[in-house]
Amino acid sequence: MSLRKADPLLAIARIVLIVMQALAALGAIACAIAVPAIFIFRSQVETELRSEGIPLDAFTALASLLALAAIAAALVFLVARLLWRMVGTVRDGDPFVPENATRLSRMAWITLAIQLIGIPMAAVAVWLNEITEDAHAENVGDGISVSAILLVLILFILARVFRKGTEMREELEGTV
Repeated sequence: MSLRKADPLLAIARIVLIVMQALAALGAIACAIAVPAIFIFRSQVETELRSEGIPLDAFTALASLLALAAIAAALVFLVARLLWRMVGTVRDGDPFVPENATRLSRMAWITLAIQLIGIPMAAVAVWLNEITEDAHAENVGDGISVSAILLVLILFILARVFRKGTEMREELEGTV
């Protein structure tokens, strides 16, 4: 039995991923609770909007934004969870397993979904800024991130690399 030296980068990654999962879960839960809450307290919310001179259309925009944020946060949780499991296989010394190829593919699809959800979120945020005449909104963005699209491509390619690496290792083990 060989003793592996603990990799500090993997230890840090696991801690960061646990924190990320916790924050994403809290965000998803908070937004998911807020959506029905604003409908339950709709009259109070609308009264507050009127008192601030904000059109009642903002209510619908706010509910939509919260619902989309809940979905996005839940998806971020899933990506962090999949990556946390992958880091575990690397720590254990066996990253080229079929599950990691599947995890990478799932991460790519989920990251693409997050990117697509960002488009209507940005549109709703821009609309909300316009109807509330929020002068403090510097740059909401358009919801499209070149780096996120690049990440999706990298994840899909890495999934293929891991799948091929797993196949090659199985072939090599079969010939020995």
